[in-house]
Amino acid sequence: MEKITPFLMFQNSNAEEAMNFYISIFEDSRITNIIRYGANEAGPEGTVMQATFTLKGQEFMCIDSFVKHQFSFTPSFSSFVTCSNEEELVNLYEKLMEGGQALMPLNNYGFSKKFGWVNDRFGVSWQL
Repeated sequence: MEKITPFLMFQNSNAEEAMNFYISIFEDSRITNIIRYGANEAGPEGTVMQATFTLKGQEFMCIDSFVKHQFSFTPSFSSFVTCSNEEELVNLYEKLMEGGQALMPLNNYGFSKKFGWVNDRFGVSWQL
């Protein structure tokens, strides 16, 4: 076995938008590869057939899926982000909340002096 990589399947042709959003808010992050659908292929031309990106060294894969599924992202799987300070935590939380949903608003929950859990506008779950 070489490695294990989180894989995100976007159903609204927004994989590239999501990757660009994530790399804009997490330092030391970048898109490493994008393979796009061409003319007469399974997905609309130019959309993401497969892509990889890194967030602070953690590699992710993603696709745009054009098969309609009865499921989407679920908060039962989330990315846990350890922030360096409260300012960073609040900044990330606010950016991820834009168009998203708070599952646990920023607060002191006993196990952490400042913690928040959010589904972003793409439906991806983040714990900060």
